[in-house]
Amino acid sequence: MAPEAPLEQTDHGLAPRADGGWLVVNAREARWRDRPGRGKSLPLTGWSDEECETYFAQLGVAVLVLEPGEPIGMYHLEADAEGFLVLSGEGLLIVEGGERPLRQWDYFHCPPRTDHMIVGAGDGRCVVLAVGSRQFMATPEWGGYVADETARRHGAGVERDTNDAAEAYARFEESKPARYRDGWLPG
Repeated sequence: MAPEAPLEQTDHGLAPRADGGWLVVNAREARWRDRPGRGKSLPLTGWSDEECETYFAQLGVAVLVLEPGEPIGMYHLEADAEGFLVLSGEGLLIVEGGERPLRQWDYFHCPPRTDHMIVGAGDGRCVVLAVGSRQFMATPEWGGYVADETARRHGAGVERDTNDAAEAYARFEESKPARYRDGWLPG
């Protein structure tokens, strides 16, 4: 029988203790990240690489809150499949060099090895639920950042292809732990 993972109160919200198990946590009470220039992130299945690989090795789940013009990350492809559901607001999907507007309840299925990124759009916040397999996450075959003019035009592109996350994200400040603030999530 799988045990319940105890939650511990941190300065930035509730977090699962590092002993695994099933859990239930409310998004407004959980620990968040402030990612300057890339919005707010609630990594529901692990904050650190070690936590992800040890306790949440199969499936990654995150809620992302973007202001207009903020990308979730840098334009890339992954060896694993991903899925993105727009819970509120508007986004811009950059996929395979093209653009496609996203609105509430649009779902983007991203097969393995598909160049992609989502950028906040419209007049207000865009809230996205992101889900992805982690089969290749900690391997050299994970994927890579892809140079693309459309992505660069929207502040989500690298100058040259690279597999180095530090290089791809060099222009952004480090993510910081954050406690949820009213208004980040709708309702």
